[in-house]
Amino acid sequence: MSTSLRGAGGSTRLPGVVHVIAAGIFLMGTTEFMIAGLLPEAAADLGVDVARAGLLVSAFAVGMIVGPPVMALATLRLPQRATLVLALAVFAIGHVVAASSSSFAVVTASRVVTALATGTFWAVGAVVATSAAGPGASARALAVMSGGLSLAVVAGVPLGTFAGQLTGWRGPFWMLAGLALLAVGAVLRFMPNSPDERGAAVSVRAELAALRPWRMWGVLGATVLAQAGFLGAYSYISPLLTDRAGIAAGLVPLVLVGFGIGALVGTAVGGRLGDRWPLTTIAGAIASTSLLLVLIAFNSTHPVVVVALVVVLGASGLGANPVLIAQTLRHAGRGSALASSLATAAFNLGTAIGAALAGATLSTSWGLVGPSALGAVLAASALLPIGLLATRTRPAASAHHRPEEVPAPAN
Repeated sequence: MSTSLRGAGGSTRLPGVVHVIAAGIFLMGTTEFMIAGLLPEAAADLGVDVARAGLLVSAFAVGMIVGPPVMALATLRLPQRATLVLALAVFAIGHVVAASSSSFAVVTASRVVTALATGTFWAVGAVVATSAAGPGASARALAVMSGGLSLAVVAGVPLGTFAGQLTGWRGPFWMLAGLALLAVGAVLRFMPNSPDERGAAVSVRAELAALRPWRMWGVLGATVLAQAGFLGAYSYISPLLTDRAGIAAGLVPLVLVGFGIGALVGTAVGGRLGDRWPLTTIAGAIASTSLLLVLIAFNSTHPVVVVALVVVLGASGLGANPVLIAQTLRHAGRGSALASSLATAAFNLGTAIGAALAGATLSTSWGLVGPSALGAVLAASALLPIGLLATRTRPAASAHHRPEEVPAPAN
């Protein structure tokens, strides 16, 4: 596999395969969120009401929670290159089936299968990206990878929704299938068919053993709590913008584009800082997210202030994500596809829990500011496991060593 290239001043140029994986994540992020904007058209075409069509969103979410760990073990004996290619191929086939079928049940099943392929690509892609980049640039590589998701929110989802309005909801599915096949060629080009770094020693027992360190579970716990707070609040940001801040519904997409741009900046900055100061970067991003959600709740009737806060929220809310994944892999032992898959599942579990709890606050006296208020509390609670990790981890043996390059302490 490619290794990172160091230039003058110790800078690191990330291998091409990292950018190829980011492109795959862009496609998968687009299909995950795009369907929400196409539900009315899909519902009418498939002969169901919009509420039932919402299962197309839920089916993907369930697949992303349950699928990654299962698929990590199922593909354990496959070389990483073959696993990535297979995941993209299944992703493409799932979209072809959805675009070709008139059965709601078949389309729903195809969404689950697509989610399984997405979770597999995410989990194995994270291992490949960090291995290719090397220990000194793993968080930055994961930031580039996560940037594919942020770009999907900024560009992929609006473009896919627009294309669906012009061609019908099936059109974007055909496009994503074709682009996935192009991504297969890119994986084959930039990831040579070298011997798998996991080696013959990889087994289910070895993968399960990688899950023993309590520090890894601490990072996963922080991931679930931070994601529940952040995306739980974000799930209901549109009604807050329109009904509390008085922003015209037609301007909400522009605000969300600003949020996506903030997310791109946040993942890039978090990735660069996270290789040197991982826990500090995570704590800073989570604390900022909690504070921003408090400010949004108390300034919800001031449109200019709320819009500015939402844009910055995109940066802080996603800034910790690549570092959280890098820390999960570090404490589990870099190269564990199962640990990587649990990180992917943790993000989606946090999103599902956060959205459900945030929705419940709407019927309380807090009303539309309830999701932001609750989100602030949930995000702040993620600082507890991060603080425990900080106090129980020995400092680096040398100031010249980056934290990611220091072996995790004994458990």
